[in-house]
Formats: sequence, structure tokens, C-alpha cells
Amino acid sequence: MLWKKGRRSDNVVDARGDGGGGGGMRFGGGKGLSLTAIILIVGIGWVTGQDPMQILGQLAGQMDQGSAPASSQTRQAPPANDEQAEFVRSILGDTEDTWGQVFQQAGRQYQQPKLVLFSGRVNSACGQASSATGPFYCPADRQVYLDMSFFKEMSQRFSAAGDFAQAYVIAHEIGHHVQTLLGVSAKIQEARQQGRQMEGDGGLLVRQELQADCLAGVWANHAQKRLNWLEPGDIEEALNAANAIGDDRLQQQGQGRVVPDSFTHGTSAQRVRWFKTGFAQGQVSQCDTFAAKTL
Repeated sequence: MLWKKGRRSDNVVDARGDGGGGGGMRFGGGKGLSLTAIILIVGIGWVTGQDPMQILGQLAGQMDQGSAPASSQTRQAPPANDEQAEFVRSILGDTEDTWGQVFQQAGRQYQQPKLVLFSGRVNSACGQASSATGPFYCPADRQVYLDMSFFKEMSQRFSAAGDFAQAYVIAHEIGHHVQTLLGVSAKIQEARQQGRQMEGDGGLLVRQELQADCLAGVWANHAQKRLNWLEPGDIEEALNAANAIGDDRLQQQGQGRVVPDSFTHGTSAQRVRWFKTGFAQGQVSQCDTFAAKTL
């Protein structure tokens, strides 16, 4: 991937020396859940991009939406000689260009999110997270949080390596931001309050995650047309990453069996399919996973 072609975003915030501070929600907040269930949820969040604390909150009602975000006193732009941070700035910058254009064509204005780089742990408006949480988007403060050690883990543990695989992860989290701006996240929250089914194969959480995969594909389509920065094998990298983090594959690896009733992100095949749909079509209208009869 010729990622250096991308415009660098000014919305990447370096909190790697912040330490995260105190307070916030911790993993022990999942009352009523077994330790095995909590470990599984954390593991899923680790490699899929959704905050495990948010999943725990949805299941056990422990989400603390009132938690204060991390202090910004020691946060600043990443150093210019940090190539990993430059990569993140490049990918984020192109998501800004893509979604700014898409929203403008629809007569709307895209609100750019911040992306916070952290190491060890961090506080967000959704609570406290550790590096084991993996990348996540917090709708309460509309920021993406990323510990870049996740990319090394993704490569070594799940054999999902490559620049474009990493770009897919970032684009997926930005997809959740797009959902927030489009009102999708609010509808999911309303449905949750109404007691509708969240988890499970075909449940609303799965449909929400698959839509974010599709939106990541939409971004990839527009970015390639604008920059022509993909090299042979790049799309396969993203598809391999999507395949590696399906609910069925993670459950089979983690507990030796697949439990569709506990799905939160979709199967490997579904994640691959919806990313490919977004990439092939390049249109948000093709990402209506909520109306799809077959995922």
C-alpha cells in the first residue's frame, strides 16, 4: 500500500504518555456474567474494534456513560519522525477526505472525529480501556482510540498482517463514527432500551458491525479511485483480516465450539462479504445491513 500518498490528518492526538489516569469503567463491571464469558467478550473486542466494555455494558447494564474522558493535558500531535503515527494520520486523513465528499454530495456536513493514540490504558467518555481492549470507537465523545501495539498482535496472533489490513481496522472504527452521524447508533440504543434482541446471529449488534465493515469498503473504493495507492495483495490483506475476526472463527479458536446465539460481529464469511460489497459498490446505500434478509 502506497500510504504515503495520503493527506495527513491533524486530528490524531498523541496520548501515549498520558497513562490514562484513574477512574472509568473496569472489566470487573460485568455483574451476572461468568469469567469465561467476560474473557470471551474481551477477546472479541480485542480483535474486532468494538470496545469490550461497551459489549459488557449492553449485556449487564453496567455501562457508565457519565465517565469523564481522559485528561488532555499531556496530549499533543505525534512527533513528525514517528512513521507508525504518520501511517495513522495518512489513513485518517483520507477517511476525512472520503466521508467529507460523500456527506457533501448528500447535502450534509461531515464532522471529523479525533483519533487518540494511547499506550497501556486510556480514559474515554465510555470508560477506561487497556491495551487489551484493542481499537474502539466511543460514541459518547465521538473519538477513536488506538494502541498501535494491537497491529503487532494482529499480525503475530491472527496472521492478519499488512498496511491495508491495518487501514481496514481504522476504517472500520471510522465506520462507527459515520453510523453515529447518520443516526444509526441512536436507533440501536433506542432498540436496546425497548428490549429488542441485540446479540446473536442476525441480531442488531451483528448488523451494526457488518455495516461498519461495508462502510470501510466504501472508503477503500473512494480512496483507491482518488489515490490509486493499492498494490497487489492489499485487498487480500483486508479480506484476511476480516476473515480472521469473525465470531465463528474466534469462538472456535477460543472455546472449541461456535455459539451463534452469542454472536456480536458476524461470521468470517459475513464480514468478508460486506467489506467486499462496500468496496465493489462504493455507495453507502448498498450497506443497509438492517434491511438485508440474508447477511
